[in-house]
Amino acid sequence: MPDHHRPCTARNETPLERADRNFGELLQELRVTQTGVQILFAFLLTLAFTPRFPSLDTVQRATYVVTLLLAVLAAALFTAPAALHRSLFQRGAKPRIVQVSSRLAAVGMGVLVLAFTGSVLLVVDVTTGRAGGVAAAAATLLVCLGLWGLLPRLVRRAGQAGEHRTVRPPTPARGGAPHRELSARRR
Repeated sequence: MPDHHRPCTARNETPLERADRNFGELLQELRVTQTGVQILFAFLLTLAFTPRFPSLDTVQRATYVVTLLLAVLAAALFTAPAALHRSLFQRGAKPRIVQVSSRLAAVGMGVLVLAFTGSVLLVVDVTTGRAGGVAAAAATLLVCLGLWGLLPRLVRRAGQAGEHRTVRPPTPARGGAPHRELSARRR
């Protein structure tokens, strides 16, 4: 039996079936993140055309430009898997497409964290001042790193710890009386 038809997982999937499932799951994840990136990008694009934009200082303008470019980069990284799939469609490259696309999505998440942080920095800086902007940006960065980086590690570690625990069946009571040894000690 060729390697690409041999079952390889607990789900009894072939490598190609697993790649198809993984790619479908990845595309679902990308749909969620792309929506966020699109909303952020649209927000950033409209800012340049507001009456208050000309009054931004140099730091705020630099933050705006960097954040806009980060949003563009995140959008490009999140759409690259679809382009990669389209260009390699029906060429037997699905496992490699999944592997590369997963890396693109991971880098995209990192860039998106920076774009979120920059957006918060800009908006809070303009509305409350530089100190508030920096504090809000730092909080945004910590929340995203916690939820997107630390939480998955904690969940993985908890799952691995649960896999290593052995469940011992209750020992049957001797002579039909439950806990006979314990009752004998109390006398």
